[in-house]
Amino acid sequence: MTFIGWFQIFLYCAIVVALAKPLGWYLTRVFSGEPTLLSPVLRPVERGLYWIGGVDERREQHWLTYTVAALLFHVGGFLIIYGVMRLQALLPFNPAGQSAVSEDLSFNTAISFLTNTNWQNYGGESTLSYLAQMLGLTHQNFLSAATGIALAVALIRGFARSSARTIGNFWVDVVRCTLYVLLPICIVYTLFLVWQGMPQTLGAYVEATTLEGAKQTIAVGPVASQVAIKMLGTNGGGFFNANAAHPFENPTALSNFVQMISIFALGAALTNVFGRMVGNERQGWAILAVMGVLFLSGVAVTYWAEANGTSTLDALGLSGGNMEGKELRFGIVASSLFAVITTAASCGAVNAMHDSFTALGGMIPLINMQLGEIIVGGVGAGLYGMLLFVVLAIFVAGLMVGRTPEYVGKKIEAREVKMAMLAILVLPLMYLGWTAVAVVLPSAVASMANAGPHGFTEVLYAFTSATGNNGSAFGGLTGNTHFYNLALASSMFVGRFFMIVPAMALAGSLAAKKSIPPSVGTLPTTGGLFVGLVVGVILIIGGLTFFPALALGPIVEHLAMNANTLF
Repeated sequence: MTFIGWFQIFLYCAIVVALAKPLGWYLTRVFSGEPTLLSPVLRPVERGLYWIGGVDERREQHWLTYTVAALLFHVGGFLIIYGVMRLQALLPFNPAGQSAVSEDLSFNTAISFLTNTNWQNYGGESTLSYLAQMLGLTHQNFLSAATGIALAVALIRGFARSSARTIGNFWVDVVRCTLYVLLPICIVYTLFLVWQGMPQTLGAYVEATTLEGAKQTIAVGPVASQVAIKMLGTNGGGFFNANAAHPFENPTALSNFVQMISIFALGAALTNVFGRMVGNERQGWAILAVMGVLFLSGVAVTYWAEANGTSTLDALGLSGGNMEGKELRFGIVASSLFAVITTAASCGAVNAMHDSFTALGGMIPLINMQLGEIIVGGVGAGLYGMLLFVVLAIFVAGLMVGRTPEYVGKKIEAREVKMAMLAILVLPLMYLGWTAVAVVLPSAVASMANAGPHGFTEVLYAFTSATGNNGSAFGGLTGNTHFYNLALASSMFVGRFFMIVPAMALAGSLAAKKSIPPSVGTLPTTGGLFVGLVVGVILIIGGLTFFPALALGPIVEHLAMNANTLF
């Protein structure tokens, strides 16, 4: 652990916090329908899209209608991705002559990208055509990210409105998010990545002759445009199998740092949107502070674990920390920081092999996902996941003082607590339930590359990542099997949609309530006490739910490592 390492971590945090306010201001204007600098150019396009879709932008929707629209929207996305992958051998922009993708892998990938998971049981450059990467995957990266942001804004409206029956219009929110937020940023972002050395071409793969005279095929393609939205939209699906460790997906230290910033940028800004829309920006800063405490704690543990390495490495005289599975270009600090960011933000992009981290270093990314990836989280999904924990924390506070809990002027009653608990409990059901099946089913056990607690962690990580809509993996697990393609697809589906429905029901319930002014007995929700309460509730719920599984995996592996037993 070095001063330069810590300086990089705190510089990163400072930039993310500095971006939260201006981006929050811009997002608030976009979703409130107020003019922006881009309105003269994009407003006619926006109106044209409403005309084509038959959408009345002035007509808002009940929470149930809003939710049904979001679900139907994903049906169309699934059909596009699945169809393109199954037919890619017959479609254009396929210079490498990729064949059709199998049924179960196409199904898994389609579910993966429409749920913002981007789990990859395939190698992008060896499996997919350019058209599949662009029309199938990149396009869905935009729309799944826009959906997550739209749902978060709908929940914010539930807190902000009083005696209302509507929470916005899903189609309007998705169009505005895509047109005014994601596309403009990604155009500039793509140009930056091309400047850094990232390919952006429809040309054929490049044939090269090595110094030994052998022939080598170098995969290229429309990489920069996919990387821009995969990072900004916290999607994570790589154009190449090696993801952000590949030099064409992450050419320089600067591109690595900017990619990390873009993963957190919109998620952090949405906390400011919350504060602005409820009429008190300090509410948003308090939520961001909760996220910050959890994030910095995770970074500290991971950086410490990887910088100290293992007792076996020390015995060999290799005291420079654990460099296994890491890019020499980025080193321990950038790899540790990236791992915590990508699992805190439901992104799934990786610039190092998480399977090669130390037991405790790999445990933190796992915990980040098990908590629901609420530490900034996926764009939109992180905020509405965090607000569910806020509701529970307020409820606990109400029990402690013996009065009806309130938050930003809304009474938190039985219905709201039930919806929050339903959304939170569905996640561990998938994490732990499928892991229990996979470690006893012979065909699933055969996919484990390691025995003992590390093999168990590989399986637990896979289902946690899928259910949490992250997409990163412990690479030792062979996921492209019939069982894992279907089991992981079901986890991704439940993790996304079984959380959306109760969250939107909560939004509708809150919007219908009257706003009440704070009283002497109202718990202040903008200070350190509130931040500590929410952090405590999150850690207690996470500890009670996941400690037994963690004890069977990374914790016992760490203890065994200290006894010089490796897996």
